[in-house]
Amino acid sequence: MRKIAILGSTGSIGTQTLDVVRANKDIEVRALAAGSNIRLLEEQIREFHPQLAAVWEEERAKELALRVRDMDVRVVSGMEGLLELAVMPGYEILVTAIVGMIGIRPTMAAMEAGKDIALANKETLVTAGHLIMPLAQKMGVQILPVDSEHSAIFQSLNGERQNRLHKILLTASGGPFRGRTREELRTIRVEDALKHPNWSMGRKITIDSSTMVNKGLEVMEARWLFGVSMDQVQVVVQPQSVIHSMVEFEDGAVIAQLGTPDMKLPIQYALYYPERRFLAGERLDFAKLGQITFEAPDMVNFEGLALAYEAGRAGGTLPAVFNAANERAVEKFLNREIGYLSITEMIRASMEHHRVIPGPSVDEILAAEQETYDFIESRW
Repeated sequence: MRKIAILGSTGSIGTQTLDVVRANKDIEVRALAAGSNIRLLEEQIREFHPQLAAVWEEERAKELALRVRDMDVRVVSGMEGLLELAVMPGYEILVTAIVGMIGIRPTMAAMEAGKDIALANKETLVTAGHLIMPLAQKMGVQILPVDSEHSAIFQSLNGERQNRLHKILLTASGGPFRGRTREELRTIRVEDALKHPNWSMGRKITIDSSTMVNKGLEVMEARWLFGVSMDQVQVVVQPQSVIHSMVEFEDGAVIAQLGTPDMKLPIQYALYYPERRFLAGERLDFAKLGQITFEAPDMVNFEGLALAYEAGRAGGTLPAVFNAANERAVEKFLNREIGYLSITEMIRASMEHHRVIPGPSVDEILAAEQETYDFIESRW
């Protein structure tokens, strides 16, 4: 019986993780954490009977505790609650499906407690990869990628770890606005940006996909996960979302992982690694597919990807600034406070304003985040 805990159980990855739990009969959910959606969290508690539930907002946690007072579950709140969940005994794998740099401290605490990490919180590696990867090695814990692209790379490297990796080919769908000019992007509305052509995801990551910022975050995540330089990660647009990513070895051989666009596959693979299990769903029909096409990413009209490479190459606190600026910009765009192109304009301005700190501590990373929020509020 595998025992897991989930940070972000009410979001897209969290709910799909619970779909995987339902489909298999040998996973026990010991703890769940959510931001503020206590209605859904209550439903999850009643179905999966965790020992501990964490809610970010204290008042919502109190409300949840009243609603589940007939259940044998303890409710905690805030960062203190997330840290308690991270280190609690009785489970082996922490699924980090939480959004944002809020995931750094509980992820590190769980690793220090000997937990393996099924990683869907890309911001943790983007901003603190220089701390996370050495800690994983020191504690002897596994970081199992849940993002479809990083899982594809992980799978493509199976049995090849002793061979030299030349580069990673990180695939992208190109998003809903592939091929559009900057002038055409100027009038994009929230409703337009939330329509991804292939994947069903949460609101923020869907916007990030449309701007190519998400692909930039994935480039920075990949360099830490697989021990390569930023320039060894090449983004390739593959609009059909059939090839989830590829690796090229020094002899020129390229190995790819293919499949339908279904996040439950990488989630299940992370939870059961190295075992593969049956997963219900559509299979690739190559005759029906007909062709798979490729093109280079447009880093001029989709500046977010170019800025991500700049932040990743500089390192230090600049990736944290890139991420924080994007988080606040996407929030403002979703609230209809700014236009679509202002998202990358905010990121660029925040990066130019920031004085980079090399090799930052967690406190310095979080300070850079707050500095970025303050800068944006003073300008927009």
